[in-house]
Amino acid sequence: MMKTRNGILTGLIAFCAACDTTHLGFAVDITPGRAKAMVAAVVSLISLIIGGFAFARSAGRIGTGKGQAAAIVALMLGLIGMVLSVMHLAGSTGGFGTGGGRAGAIVGLVLGLIGMNLGGLALARSRR
Repeated sequence: MMKTRNGILTGLIAFCAACDTTHLGFAVDITPGRAKAMVAAVVSLISLIIGGFAFARSAGRIGTGKGQAAAIVALMLGLIGMVLSVMHLAGSTGGFGTGGGRAGAIVGLVLGLIGMNLGGLALARSRR
């Protein structure tokens, strides 16, 4: 398990290093609005991933457990991601392309909705 975590962490660090665009002559500037939207999108993406695993586990495809705890976690993270996205959208004044993170918040909202649906389906399937 520890080797898998180290491999994932190493891969993420390598990906972030590859995304560095300062050698191309311009730097990527993450504005506070984009950072808030990224947090909402990442929380929603984690919800989607956990919900997918819980849904697969509830169908009996992965492991033998029912996956109720994972489904509940997916529901809660999806809700948190959606609330963060809606709060950011309600408070942002700029349009698309201004650095306000409006597009990222919309992506986070959609990912959170999908994650909540997967978690709910997994929870319903595991209670049968």
